[in-house]
Order: sequence, then structure tokens, then C-alpha cells
Amino acid sequence: MPEFCDAAYGLWQQGMFRRLLVSGGRTRGLLEAEAELIGERLVRMGLPESVLILETAATNTGENVRFGRARAAEAMDLGAIRSVLVIGKVCSTRRYLMTLQRHWPGLRMSVCPVNYFGVPAERWYEDEPFRSRVLGEFDKIPRYLDAGFLHEVDGCAGYPRLGFSS
Repeated sequence: MPEFCDAAYGLWQQGMFRRLLVSGGRTRGLLEAEAELIGERLVRMGLPESVLILETAATNTGENVRFGRARAAEAMDLGAIRSVLVIGKVCSTRRYLMTLQRHWPGLRMSVCPVNYFGVPAERWYEDEPFRSRVLGEFDKIPRYLDAGFLHEVDGCAGYPRLGFSS
């Protein structure tokens, strides 16, 4: 969480966004919703509370987008939103963008990948937790595409199908 907050706060200081949707419910045994924990930390760092839109029910990426979009609609005019900047795990950025393409099409999308693994992204294969996350994405994405949870990102080559997933 500290790395995500540092990234978000730094981007806000650079003027990269006016509003920040933080989405995440009670996952991994948390007593408080992930969005609330992140929001509290960002406010302690100096982010004005008025910048935050918190969505506290989502438990997966699809829900982050669907529930987050609904929550954003309560706080602002969705028609005025032309672009989004996704802040998320370095190993999952393609899936995040594919999920947005599926559930909130028509946006210009940018991504800020957060690497919390302690090794450079280009050396992901040298760190067991990082390697496990990356390989998990190679397994998930084709299955999620087939299930209709994701769409290919406009303007990007199709996701590679390597032929050895389960």
C-alpha cells in the first residue's frame, strides 16, 4: 500500500488528475476496506479529502471498474470524463486496461505501474513473488478474454496466446 499511495500522491502533486477514484473492499482478511485504508493514508500525506472518491465494495478488478464507475457517477458527471490514469500493480497493468476497455469503453487510458517487488520490472523473473504474479497473468488473461470479462485494448496488438495454459 505505501508504494501505491506514494505513486498517487506524487501524480497529484504533478497535476496529473483532479479527482482520484480509489476502489477496493475488504479483501485478504482486512477489517477495513482497502479503499478506506488508502484514502486515510493519502489524506495524512496531504491529499485533500475532496479529491477522493472511495468505492469500498469491490473484491476483484471487474468490480473495481463497475462499482467504481457507479461511485464516480454519484460524485461527478461521467460524460465529462475523457481519460483515466490507472495506478496499479506493474504485473497486472495490461489486465487493468483490458478490464476498463470491457466495462468503461471510450476512455483515453494511461497507466502508472507500481513496482513493489524490490527488483526492476525487466528482471521480474529473478524474484519468486514477482515471477509468480507475472505468470499468473499469462494464465488469467486468456481465460478472462474467453469468459468475456475483458476486451482487447483499442490500438494494441492482441494478447499473445501461448498454447500451454491450463
